[in-house]
Amino acid sequence: MYQQMIFVNLAVNDLDAAKKFFSELGYSINQQFTDETASAVEVSDTIVLMLMTKEKYAGFTQKTIVDSTKSSEVLLCLSAESREKVDELVERALAAGGTEHGEKQDHGFMYGRAFDDLDGHTFEVAWMDPSAIQG
Repeated sequence: MYQQMIFVNLAVNDLDAAKKFFSELGYSINQQFTDETASAVEVSDTIVLMLMTKEKYAGFTQKTIVDSTKSSEVLLCLSAESREKVDELVERALAAGGTEHGEKQDHGFMYGRAFDDLDGHTFEVAWMDPSAIQG
Protein backbone atom coordinates (compact mmCIF):
# COMPACT_ATOMS: atom_id res chain seq x y z
CA MET A 1 0.00 0.00 0.00
CA TYR A 2 1.23 3.47 -0.89
CA GLN A 3 2.29 5.55 2.14
CA GLN A 4 1.51 9.18 1.45
CA MET A 5 4.16 11.55 2.74
CA ILE A 6 4.02 15.10 3.99
CA PHE A 7 6.79 17.63 3.39
CA VAL A 8 6.42 20.59 5.74
CA ASN A 9 8.31 23.58 4.33
CA LEU A 10 9.52 26.05 6.95
CA ALA A 11 11.37 29.33 6.46
CA VAL A 12 14.25 29.69 8.93
CA ASN A 13 16.55 32.55 9.90
CA ASP A 14 19.67 30.43 10.49
CA LEU A 15 19.76 27.11 8.62
CA ASP A 16 22.70 25.67 10.59
CA ALA A 17 21.06 26.50 13.94
CA ALA A 18 17.75 24.98 12.78
CA LYS A 19 19.49 21.78 11.63
CA LYS A 20 21.28 21.52 14.98
CA PHE A 21 18.01 22.10 16.87
CA PHE A 22 16.13 19.32 15.08
CA SER A 23 19.13 16.97 15.27
CA GLU A 24 19.10 17.46 19.03
CA LEU A 25 15.48 16.29 19.05
CA GLY A 26 16.71 13.00 17.59
CA TYR A 27 15.74 13.57 13.95
CA SER A 28 18.17 12.86 11.13
CA ILE A 29 19.30 15.18 8.36
CA ASN A 30 19.04 13.71 4.86
CA GLN A 31 22.27 14.93 3.26
CA GLN A 32 21.00 14.06 -0.22
CA PHE A 33 18.49 16.91 0.05
CA THR A 34 20.61 19.35 2.02
CA ASP A 35 22.72 22.25 0.78
CA GLU A 36 23.53 25.79 1.94
CA THR A 37 19.92 26.94 1.27
CA ALA A 38 17.79 24.02 2.48
CA SER A 39 17.84 20.86 4.58
CA ALA A 40 15.59 17.81 4.77
CA VAL A 41 14.89 16.69 8.35
CA GLU A 42 13.43 13.18 8.54
CA VAL A 43 10.88 13.08 11.35
CA SER A 44 9.58 9.65 10.25
CA ASP A 45 9.31 7.55 7.10
CA THR A 46 6.41 9.73 5.97
CA ILE A 47 7.14 13.16 7.53
CA VAL A 48 9.93 15.43 6.32
CA LEU A 49 10.60 18.99 7.43
CA MET A 50 12.13 21.04 4.63
CA LEU A 51 14.01 23.84 6.37
CA MET A 52 14.76 26.67 3.96
CA THR A 53 16.51 29.99 4.16
CA LYS A 54 14.01 32.79 3.69
CA GLU A 55 15.54 33.57 0.31
CA LYS A 56 15.01 29.98 -0.86
CA TYR A 57 11.49 29.83 0.62
CA ALA A 58 10.57 33.07 -1.19
CA GLY A 59 11.17 31.29 -4.49
CA PHE A 60 8.14 29.08 -3.83
CA THR A 61 5.58 31.75 -2.96
CA GLN A 62 4.47 35.23 -3.92
CA LYS A 63 3.09 35.79 -0.41
CA THR A 64 4.83 37.62 2.40
CA ILE A 65 6.81 35.30 4.63
CA VAL A 66 5.50 35.78 8.15
CA ASP A 67 7.65 36.31 11.20
CA SER A 68 6.59 33.13 12.97
CA THR A 69 7.75 34.53 16.32
CA LYS A 70 4.95 37.12 16.03
CA SER A 71 2.31 35.54 13.76
CA SER A 72 1.00 32.01 13.53
CA GLU A 73 1.08 30.47 10.09
CA VAL A 74 0.40 26.86 11.07
CA LEU A 75 0.21 24.59 14.12
CA LEU A 76 2.03 21.31 13.61
CA CYS A 77 1.10 18.34 15.76
CA LEU A 78 3.27 15.26 16.21
CA SER A 79 1.89 12.11 17.81
CA ALA A 80 3.74 10.37 20.63
CA GLU A 81 3.46 6.79 21.82
CA SER A 82 3.03 7.71 25.50
CA ARG A 83 2.66 10.58 27.93
CA GLU A 84 6.32 10.10 28.85
CA LYS A 85 7.35 10.42 25.19
CA VAL A 86 5.42 13.72 24.96
CA ASP A 87 7.39 15.09 27.90
CA GLU A 88 10.66 13.64 26.59
CA LEU A 89 10.40 15.34 23.19
CA VAL A 90 9.30 18.69 24.62
CA GLU A 91 12.09 18.62 27.21
CA ARG A 92 14.65 17.89 24.46
CA ALA A 93 13.25 20.83 22.46
CA LEU A 94 13.59 23.12 25.48
CA ALA A 95 17.16 21.92 26.14
CA ALA A 96 18.00 22.61 22.47
CA GLY A 97 16.86 26.24 22.77
CA GLY A 98 13.14 26.01 22.02
CA THR A 99 10.50 27.57 24.24
CA GLU A 100 7.40 26.03 25.80
CA HIS A 101 4.22 27.12 24.07
CA GLY A 102 1.12 27.32 26.25
CA GLU A 103 0.12 25.04 29.07
CA LYS A 104 0.10 21.25 29.34
CA GLN A 105 -3.20 19.78 28.19
CA ASP A 106 -4.27 16.78 30.27
CA HIS A 107 -7.72 15.37 29.52
CA GLY A 108 -7.04 11.90 30.94
CA PHE A 109 -7.42 10.04 27.64
CA MET A 110 -5.36 12.70 25.85
CA TYR A 111 -2.19 14.51 26.92
CA GLY A 112 -0.20 17.16 25.13
CA ARG A 113 2.38 19.87 25.33
CA ALA A 114 3.80 22.25 22.75
CA PHE A 115 7.06 24.01 21.94
CA ASP A 116 8.21 26.72 19.58
CA ASP A 117 11.38 26.03 17.62
CA LEU A 118 14.15 28.60 17.20
CA ASP A 119 12.15 30.43 14.51
CA GLY A 120 8.85 30.42 16.41
CA HIS A 121 7.15 27.55 14.54
CA THR A 122 4.80 25.83 16.98
CA PHE A 123 4.92 22.04 17.36
CA GLU A 124 2.30 20.33 19.47
CA VAL A 125 3.17 16.86 20.78
CA ALA A 126 0.18 14.72 21.75
CA TRP A 127 -0.59 11.26 23.10
CA MET A 128 -4.06 9.76 22.99
CA ASP A 129 -5.12 6.54 24.72
CA PRO A 130 -5.56 4.00 21.91
CA SER A 131 -8.74 2.65 23.52
CA ALA A 132 -10.27 6.14 23.31
CA ILE A 133 -9.51 6.24 19.58
CA GLN A 134 -11.07 2.83 18.92
CA GLY A 135 -14.10 3.45 21.13
